[in-house]
Amino acid sequence: MTSPAAPAVPVKGTAVHLDHLTRTYGPVRALDDLELELAPGEMVVLLGPSGCGKTTALRALAGLEDVDSGRVVVGGRDVTELPTNKRDMGMVFQAYSLFPHLSALDNVAFGLRLRGASTKDRRRRAGEVLELVGLSAMADRYASELSGGQQQRVALARALAIEPSVLLLDEPLSALDAKVRTQLREEIRRIQQEVGTTTLFVTHDQEEALAVADRVGVMRAGRIEQIAAPHEVYSRPATAFVADFIGLSNQVPGSVSGGAAHLLGTRLPLVDPATADGPVTIFVRPEDVHLHEDDAGTATVLSSSFLGAVRRTTVTLPDGTTVVSQHASPLVPGDRVRVELDVVPVVCSPRS
Repeated sequence: MTSPAAPAVPVKGTAVHLDHLTRTYGPVRALDDLELELAPGEMVVLLGPSGCGKTTALRALAGLEDVDSGRVVVGGRDVTELPTNKRDMGMVFQAYSLFPHLSALDNVAFGLRLRGASTKDRRRRAGEVLELVGLSAMADRYASELSGGQQQRVALARALAIEPSVLLLDEPLSALDAKVRTQLREEIRRIQQEVGTTTLFVTHDQEEALAVADRVGVMRAGRIEQIAAPHEVYSRPATAFVADFIGLSNQVPGSVSGGAAHLLGTRLPLVDPATADGPVTIFVRPEDVHLHEDDAGTATVLSSSFLGAVRRTTVTLPDGTTVVSQHASPLVPGDRVRVELDVVPVVCSPRS
């Protein structure tokens, strides 16, 4: 596991340590000796397939989920036995959960009211965070008068109004349409960096995770398979599972010998130099596969789709293996092409 990243903003947040957490439901281990640290002011995004434990980890940090063993440490303080309302957490969920009979401003001020803040202080602070999320002009509107994206901004402002030690985001954008989701994730990242709150974000959306995180933690069966900066998780996946789960990867038969992988006549460095010699499946990103029109080429185009900035083309090799490439030049089914690979480190899994 890599060390927590140092945020490139003034540090105002609190360190978090999930210390060997285990949580079981009958025979299922939702968390399996989970170890995770967040540096003050860092945003960590947990990503993984359904049932991998990412939401359970967030709920354990929030105090919404008991653990069988391990500790939850926030700011050096063991909060494992504390109830949710004593943990100083701000939470935003997929459901906006706004009070329909309250204005946006009063929704944002609600947590401050529970903490005993004066009316003057509540309205001042609520106004500040509504401005932070770009909704000052909507302060007097009710939830029914706001769009989905605006309602989620109000929910975020409500979580930030109490100035929590830690901000928890559980699939906060999944109910929104694609364009609004992209806009709001950028806003969340901007606000988190501006405020400097330590943040744990859970999502199933890979693009979302890679776009906003200081570090991405890829989970599998209750454990973190890899945690690293987004570019490292994508370009240097630590395991075959991460290579397969994050982004698109070709899985092509090849071999390992002499400390390198061998594929299509190209010698490729290994992410894991300890990979054993022998037949393997090699994970290769489509953008690392280059196609050159060549009547003498040994590969044949099966299909090619226009995706805007790039095309995605599938070719078949002489042995019947199919390989996908992302590229710019137009190709059509039946074209003969020559396949070349970028010489970048690859992940391999044993093949019998």
